[in-house]
Amino acid sequence: MEWYLKVLRQYADFNGRARRQEYWMFSLFNTIFAWVATFIDMFSNLNFGGIYEIGVLNSFYNLFVFIPSLAVAVRRLHDIDKSGWFMLLMFIPIIGWIWLLVLLCQDSTYGENQYGPNPKGLGNKDELADLGIR
Repeated sequence: MEWYLKVLRQYADFNGRARRQEYWMFSLFNTIFAWVATFIDMFSNLNFGGIYEIGVLNSFYNLFVFIPSLAVAVRRLHDIDKSGWFMLLMFIPIIGWIWLLVLLCQDSTYGENQYGPNPKGLGNKDELADLGIR
């Protein structure tokens, strides 16, 4: 839950890096909360009507977490030394989704990269200096 709240506190922060754990724990709790909102909409009959009967609560929740979801995904791509523009892969059907999923599952680049220090602390200048390497 702390990873979910951390992402919400960094609401629109597209700078820096995010660990795999941060991204996937946010995704897990985001999915759980979206399902809960959907069930509340279904059982309390809170919907906009129409063909798809979109729920009011779920719609507001999705609007609220859209920017943090995008921000944490961009920071996750930064962690593997890729540009946030790789998020556009989601617009390529099937192949783009698989490619993006593979990128989001990769381990962090060791040490610092152009987006900042490793959030795990591995290979950063301070760690190397403590070991007497730099």
